[in-house]
Amino acid sequence: MAPIAALYDVHGNLPALDAALAAAEAAGAREIIVGGDVVLGPMPREALERLQALGPRARFLRGNCDRLVVSAFDGEPLDRMPARLRGPVEWTAAQLDRSHRDFLAALPTTLTAEAPGLGEVLFCHATPRNDEEIFTVRSPDERVRPMLAGVTQSVVVCGHTHMQFDRRVGDVRVLNAGSVGMPYGRRGAHWLLLDDDARHQRTDYDYDAAAARVRATAYPNAEDFASRSVLDPQSEEEILALFERS
Repeated sequence: MAPIAALYDVHGNLPALDAALAAAEAAGAREIIVGGDVVLGPMPREALERLQALGPRARFLRGNCDRLVVSAFDGEPLDRMPARLRGPVEWTAAQLDRSHRDFLAALPTTLTAEAPGLGEVLFCHATPRNDEEIFTVRSPDERVRPMLAGVTQSVVVCGHTHMQFDRRVGDVRVLNAGSVGMPYGRRGAHWLLLDDDARHQRTDYDYDAAAARVRATAYPNAEDFASRSVLDPQSEEEILALFERS
């Protein structure tokens, strides 16, 4: 059984995605699990089409940001969304055509795959019950346990918070794959390789060239994305304090 690569939270960062895909190929991964939030970012159409070009090798989940972009494409009101996100979401939706929208809208919220050495693994974007619920490596078991209610698999892979971790909650091993395109902590494309075990990966790429490509787009947050998602991501300590306080 060939290894599986779990690539989450690409956020339209095509250079990071290309680096992660090349590293996954070098590691022998023949199946790519795309864990959601592909398109909200500076190169949304290009990132989605790069993954679609993998054909049946790639299996997709829908992330919360993919859902919001579909809503924007459909002209639904975004008044419940924070004002700082509306511009990027609307811009991203405008870069897509109907086929992209329909593809994203049809994606499942969970899927399972057989991983060598691990058995059946459940993949979700945030939690098995919700695509935007937040928990971290520091969240108390008693808060996380209800999020996993009804899970029968012994391994769950998630993303959404853009920070890798490996922890146990009761009998369930929970792994966060991290973010390919918008990581916190060390810069790079962060992803997960599942072979005889689950191993967190971090792949370097040409950060200066990637930042220049981001800045050359019309993405509303291009400068912030280049600076804080490509060149100098926020620290995990800062984000953990924010998430665990909220």
